[in-house]
Amino acid sequence: MPLSHAVLALLAEGPSHGYELKSRFEAAIGPQWGGLNIGHLYQILDRLVRDGHVTRSHVTQNDRPDKTLYELTGGGAEELSSWVATPHVRASGFRDEMFLKLLAATRLGAGALSDYTSAQRQACLSDLAGLTRLRRENAADPLVALLVDAAIAHTKADLQVIDGAERRLAPLAGQARPAPAAGAVPETGGEAPDAATGP
Repeated sequence: MPLSHAVLALLAEGPSHGYELKSRFEAAIGPQWGGLNIGHLYQILDRLVRDGHVTRSHVTQNDRPDKTLYELTGGGAEELSSWVATPHVRASGFRDEMFLKLLAATRLGAGALSDYTSAQRQACLSDLAGLTRLRRENAADPLVALLVDAAIAHTKADLQVIDGAERRLAPLAGQARPAPAAGAVPETGGEAPDAATGP
């Protein structure tokens, strides 16, 4: 996740200190993204300073501890412009935990597949309800509303996949060997040793 470039974008508006950058990022992106960890932000800033994209200076304050101010360099501005002009392409395939759960549920049999798809469908519908509320609450902020719209689109896509999964995967799930019950001893193909005499 190229958060470093988002930090460069915020610094393009002018010098800033760490907690101010955190607040500005969270205000710009909105609640759907989640909070920005301040420790992670300082790691990003250290890396940007090391790479020559940002400078760091200390500002003395009379009634408070000194403040560290970060400022975009010419190299940082060039890096930001180059990054913004490059289209986003998924570089490592499409990975999603939902598909791993479908893989597992299919191999555990038709009942497991049905249980999982029902639970996932309900979770998607619940997410959509929450996102729709969030969209209404942030209608006045176009960037936040756009991110919420993207989350709604992704959730609807997940719902479409789940709606087709049970039908499309049912033949595979029907061939699956049921998982052993908890605590059951797996079959070994030979006779079990006599408990009294041992092997």
